[in-house]
Formats: sequence, structure tokens, C-alpha cells
Amino acid sequence: MKTYEGAASVLSAQASLGECPVWSVRERALYFADILAPAIHRFDPVSRAHGILPMPEHVGCFGLRRDGGFIAAMRSGVFLLDDSGRVERKVADNPTDPAHSRFNDGRVDAWGRFWCGTIWQPRDQDRAVLCRLDPDFSFRVIAGDLLVSNGLAFSPARDRMYHTDTPKHVLYVYPLDPVTGHLGGRTVLKRFPEGQGRPDGAAVDAEGCYWTALFDGGRVVRLSPTGEVLAEVELPVRWPTMVAFGGPDLKTLFVTSSRENRSAQELAQYPLSGDLFAVTVDVSGVPEPEFAG
Repeated sequence: MKTYEGAASVLSAQASLGECPVWSVRERALYFADILAPAIHRFDPVSRAHGILPMPEHVGCFGLRRDGGFIAAMRSGVFLLDDSGRVERKVADNPTDPAHSRFNDGRVDAWGRFWCGTIWQPRDQDRAVLCRLDPDFSFRVIAGDLLVSNGLAFSPARDRMYHTDTPKHVLYVYPLDPVTGHLGGRTVLKRFPEGQGRPDGAAVDAEGCYWTALFDGGRVVRLSPTGEVLAEVELPVRWPTMVAFGGPDLKTLFVTSSRENRSAQELAQYPLSGDLFAVTVDVSGVPEPEFAG
């Protein structure tokens, strides 16, 4: 197994809950969310310029739009945002109770559709869901029976969708029709051992391997399409949240992290918690698709 060392903080974001890094190929910049701030950040790794777009609600995930601006899933629903992060309009409601749930992880697929899942915050019932917003703004619940919808990623061959339920330590895989994007039934690809980190946000590389941040595990692991651990990235924080490929050759792995609900003792031990990290890897990612609506 290959081990990548040298992951370094490239932005002292100190985010409460950093999530959803998205690389803009057009801008050569990384966007990411601080769910609880709430805000979307923009970081240029060359100039080191850093901007913050305040959000009106907890923002779980977002995607870039082909016509400019963002599609963003917040606490109460899904919204269109302009380039500056201002709300243009709401396009869908949270199908679960916003008093007890918010949108969490998600991304745009190769067909220009936006997928977004919720987190059921009481954690007492499997009431979280996975949803899809099509370019015509039709919105539907695709899957349920979840506590925390997470780890959404798509294979470069367009024939697989990956999805995790973080508290259950499980990674699912769904077959996709590579032409229509129709989703088949899910199967369990991997169950992660208790006490070694929980599968959080993820991305797939150009070779079809799945990179997942292990929350409370202090590392990122690269999995083969059959679930075998091929490599890991060591991190100077314990609570990484999600990864994205960026840089001019898409070989820079960016990693967001969290400091939410951490004690003073934990933060003293891991003072970089909440920062944005980067490490160079041997395989490139794939360009992030943009929402077609």
C-alpha cells in the first residue's frame, strides 16, 4: 500500500465544518463550504487570494453552474445563487423536517444533474434521504434508509455511483446506465472497521478509484473499484471531511476538515483542525461537471 506524506495546510480557514471542495477548471480556483458559518469560500492556490461568500442558511453542498453561479443545498432546500453567492431563487424544499435535518454532501453528475443528501441530526431514525435535481428543476427523492448521506461520487466511465452512510461505516455502490444515467439498486461495497475512522466525503480519480476522507481517522484512503485499500494520505488533523482533485493537472488532492464539537484539549493536540490541506498525488482526478439548469 502506498502512503502519501507531506499533506500541508494551504489555507488557515479554521472552519467549523469545512466540506464540499469543488475545483473550478475555468477559474483555476477551489471553492469549499463551511457548513455552520455558513459560507462558501473561494481559494486561489497560486495567488493565495481567499474570499468568503456568506450564506443565509447552513450550506451542506453546492455545485458550479454552466451559466455561472452555483446550485446550493442548504437547510431548508435547494437554491440557485449568482456569482457573488446571492440567492436568486429557491428551486426545491428539503423533503425531510428542516428542524431536525439539513442538506449535507452532494455533487453534480456527468449528465448535469445535482445530487444532494440530508443528515438526520437526532440520529435516532433512518430518516435521511438522497435526492436529485434535474436540469429542468424536477426534484425527487432517490433513496432513503439513511442517517447521514455522504461520500457521493461517480465513476469516470459513468457506470457507477458511490454513496456512504457515515455513522454506519458503510460504502454503497449503485450501477448506472452510462447513456441515460438511470440508477440501479445499491449493494454494499465496503464496511469500514469501527474505531479507524468513518467514511465521509469523497472523489473518484481518472482510474476509477475512490478516495474517501476518514472522519475521526486522520487520513484519506484510496480504494479500488472492488473496495481494496490501495493508498492512504496521512494528515495532521483527526477529522478530515472531504477531498477534491485540483491544480493545473488535477493531481493536487485538496482536503477539508472540521473542528466542530472538539474540546479545547483536542484542538490543542490538533491545532490545524478546520484548515484546508493539499498534497500531490500520482494520479489525476477528473474535471468536476457543472449543473446544466
